[in-house]
Amino acid sequence: MSARATPVVQARQALGGRLREIRTDANLTGRELAALCGWHFTKISKIEHGTQAPSEQDIQVWCRACRAEERIPDLIATARAIESMYIEWTRHVRLGLQRSQASLVDLYEKTKLFRGYENTVLPGLFHTADYATAILTFWNTFLDIAHNDIDLAVATRMQRQHILYTGTRRFIFILEEQTLHTRVGGTEVMLGQPDRLLAVMSLPRISLGVIPAAGQRHCLAQGSFWIFDDNRVQTEGISAGLDITQPREIDLHVKAFALLRKSAVYGQAARELIHQALTKHQHAKPTPHHAQTVDGDIHAGKS
Repeated sequence: MSARATPVVQARQALGGRLREIRTDANLTGRELAALCGWHFTKISKIEHGTQAPSEQDIQVWCRACRAEERIPDLIATARAIESMYIEWTRHVRLGLQRSQASLVDLYEKTKLFRGYENTVLPGLFHTADYATAILTFWNTFLDIAHNDIDLAVATRMQRQHILYTGTRRFIFILEEQTLHTRVGGTEVMLGQPDRLLAVMSLPRISLGVIPAAGQRHCLAQGSFWIFDDNRVQTEGISAGLDITQPREIDLHVKAFALLRKSAVYGQAARELIHQALTKHQHAKPTPHHAQTVDGDIHAGKS
């Protein structure tokens, strides 16, 4: 599996690997299976290596030729999940960022247990309006969105934060220490954000841990992700996001999250790290308005 492969390509490669196992368990070569299916022999190799996505009919023909009909339903469910979990952000936000923000409202309202891991910037649920404005302004420019509705998008994001105070929801977030130091917007923006973070930490329904940069690590997660109950995982990249609903994939993220929790510090130790970051921002030189930047990732920019 290529180290540069996107998550969707990796998922297709994993599906191809499962189909390869079915073929080898049936003691068939690629050419023999192709002949049984009535395909060109190269199609077998493309599917097994993930360079061609199998159709549902392909999966049915493959499994029947290998006398593995009982595997068909699960494999088809996997194939559907792979195709549906890939979302092109440039298409998703082409009508403006406010629509992207509003699309998450229903999911947030229904979720009872939020688990989130962030490695670069702070979670959207904890943003001040200035912090959110800086991030969404960056992505509006970066994605070259013609329809500028940043004010509406920020208002929608801030309104969505009401879920922190209503219902019986629980929130468990693990932040890398870097999220406290990543400069988003100017100095004034960064001075206001730690107070907001300390305030939400005091809510009984919120558990917030920080993984010290030099601390012992139990998991080497490479990207931010959110788990909504036990039903869905969302991850995001520069150009696309993944909406993961397969139980096996969700279980892996839950396992990773548990290990990340073991790596974090909580309570007073976490507050000390936040205060240290605040002190650092207090001593930073004021950022000229025209030079303000956002150094973040797409996950916190969209969610």
